[in-house]
Amino acid sequence: MSIVDSVRNALVPVHREGYKFVAIFFVASWLLGLIAEPLFWIGMVLTAWCAYFFRDPERVTPLDDDLVISPADGRVSSVVRMTPPAELGLGSDEMLRISVFMNVFNCHVNRAPMKGRVLRKVYSQGSFLNAELDKASTENERSGLVIETVKGEIGVVQIAGLVARRILCWAEENEHLDAGERFGLIRFGSRLDVFLPVGARPLVSVGQTAIAGETPLAEFGSNKGAVVARRD
Repeated sequence: MSIVDSVRNALVPVHREGYKFVAIFFVASWLLGLIAEPLFWIGMVLTAWCAYFFRDPERVTPLDDDLVISPADGRVSSVVRMTPPAELGLGSDEMLRISVFMNVFNCHVNRAPMKGRVLRKVYSQGSFLNAELDKASTENERSGLVIETVKGEIGVVQIAGLVARRILCWAEENEHLDAGERFGLIRFGSRLDVFLPVGARPLVSVGQTAIAGETPLAEFGSNKGAVVARRD
């Protein structure tokens, strides 16, 4: 790896949604420094963490219509078959649900799991339970997208947690998303659920670490050859 590549990898850009928070942390650090110098340095450490939280790194996404790519960084917390939330309009039959839990140290930029057109965008108010709880899927505040893909309709749901108090989703109905394309962000710590139709085979297990835009969570079909990728 060249020196240029090393520097580029170390200087991960901050997503624009984080600019104001980094600025607030910095100003607060400066004001605390007027009281006592150690408080300034503590504040600067927290400012660095805030910039780290809102990082938006480049990812290399496999370009394969048979693959379902992780929409979030974090730990796979659930791989089950269950009925999707009613507001998604995906019916009452069980679907494969794969959940990825994000803690406050994970990158929180969310990416589309598959290529397709956004059919529905729904927002549901709710509680702020621990996002790792199974009932958080239907009881917590959440924002869901239903995406029409070549493999059928899939659902991807952003779920608020104990700390998260703001879900951002800038994808709109009838918009086309590419696999791995950024569509939202959650502040601060939460979960993403992906609901997949019959035919999807999980490729991950509970406890496995997933990387948004890169890690295949499931696939349709088998006996795959070489996979092309896109850097974004």
